[in-house]
Amino acid sequence: MKKPWIFGVLLLGAAAAQAAGQLAVAPAQYREVAQTYSADGLVEATRQSTVSAQIGGRVKEINFDVGDRVNKGQVILRIDEREAVQALAGSQAQVLQAQANMQNAKSAYERARQLFAQKFISQAALDKAQADYKVALAQAAASEASTSQASLAHGYTAVIAPYSGVVAARLVEVGELVMPGKPLMTGFDPAEMRVVASVPQGKLVDIGAHPEAMVEAPSLNRWIKPASTTVQPVADARTHSTLVRVYLPKNEAGVYPGMFVRAHFVVGKASELVIPASAVLRRSEVVAVYVVGEKGEVKLRQVRLGEATSDGAVEVLAGLNPGENVALDPVKAGMLGAKQK
Repeated sequence: MKKPWIFGVLLLGAAAAQAAGQLAVAPAQYREVAQTYSADGLVEATRQSTVSAQIGGRVKEINFDVGDRVNKGQVILRIDEREAVQALAGSQAQVLQAQANMQNAKSAYERARQLFAQKFISQAALDKAQADYKVALAQAAASEASTSQASLAHGYTAVIAPYSGVVAARLVEVGELVMPGKPLMTGFDPAEMRVVASVPQGKLVDIGAHPEAMVEAPSLNRWIKPASTTVQPVADARTHSTLVRVYLPKNEAGVYPGMFVRAHFVVGKASELVIPASAVLRRSEVVAVYVVGEKGEVKLRQVRLGEATSDGAVEVLAGLNPGENVALDPVKAGMLGAKQK
């Protein structure tokens, strides 16, 4: 007759084996992995600009602040238009005066022509009447141009968004006096972003003229496949490095100007032993995985890892053999390992 405690141990072992069979595992296997050169980079907006005042005056109204979304054509802020209105009214009055002078000069010229035909005035008098008429015509045209300029300046009192985007900085306050050229607001288009990375000249041959790259965003814990990559044809004379622009897909969520990222440029291919990154357990300075044996036994084993890949795998430098299975859920595997002891 079997003793009860022996029977309990057998039940516990059977349950542990069944639980081990339910663990999601993946084998350590060799795979062709891209060899990359990594360069730190910063995200910047492809379209970013600062709008400035084109006329002088006091800021009357500010409609948007930092972080606000602005559509193309919306009024960002307004400058007091009273001075511009007065200048426009003065120009329009000058136009009326110049047109009246032109009509008088035209009438005088027509009369002079008739009198010259009747030989009542000299050629010199006719020439003077003609010259006065041309001067009046020029003055009328100049007045109309001045009015157009005044009307254009009046339109500058409303600062319009040149494209749809997000306000990055507001540089003025209501009531502040601004002069032409004074920066007012800075904005960018979040739909089109790119990464700028500096690459040493010695690596340009390896990455090529049209490099294949992946962008790692550590703060987002995400890899991004770029839309295109461009190597600038100019090197920095001081650092002997070249800027590479990596253009991100449109409307990439969570990416904003100034964000730190890493650009990984493919320089070759190699066969490496890899496991899924989700199987790695990190505790302080210990890096380990739970290895699941053929009979369901779960054991913690310390490993030494290399670089991570863009598809969620990580290179194993030491600690695992090809074909060994690792648990994809280290927490669940750790609880099961504790029960087996």
